[in-house]
Amino acid sequence: MSKQVSRRWFLRSAGVGAAAAMAEPATAAASLHEPNSNVGLNPKQALRLLIAGNRRWVTGRVTHPHQSVARRKALSHVQHPFATIVSCIDSRVPPELVFDRGIGDLAVIRTGAQVLDDGVVLGSVEFASDHLETPLIVIMGHQRCGAVKAAIEVIESGGTAPGHIQSVVDALRPAYA
Repeated sequence: MSKQVSRRWFLRSAGVGAAAAMAEPATAAASLHEPNSNVGLNPKQALRLLIAGNRRWVTGRVTHPHQSVARRKALSHVQHPFATIVSCIDSRVPPELVFDRGIGDLAVIRTGAQVLDDGVVLGSVEFASDHLETPLIVIMGHQRCGAVKAAIEVIESGGTAPGHIQSVVDALRPAYA
């Protein structure tokens, strides 16, 4: 991206992209077992793959696609993830498992409470979008987020969090207010 990206622009763009994906007619992707099967997917197709994978995970019918040695070898020099997922560091919600996806399917960026900073995190999202050409960006929240709970406790107590954890608190303060 050639322009400066703000949090507001990013969230608005991600929301518009998700809304547009929901509105487009469905089309089937090429075989999802081929090494470059993620190439050319549009946001609607990418979102449908995530939704289908999440349904499999919720019902316990996971298929663990794209986890073979052949897939790993095919992607050793190139990758074509079909979605960028910004999610929490919470160990209970790893995106690859929650969406039943495999190697090379997702560009995953994990931060405490899905906090987007002005540097590394947004740069990572931009890299995935611009260089890896992921057609879909998803901000994935979850229930009972420990980082959010800890931030609320610090804000309500008027205290400060230790070390760099205060950065997470500061980033969440506007949402709390």
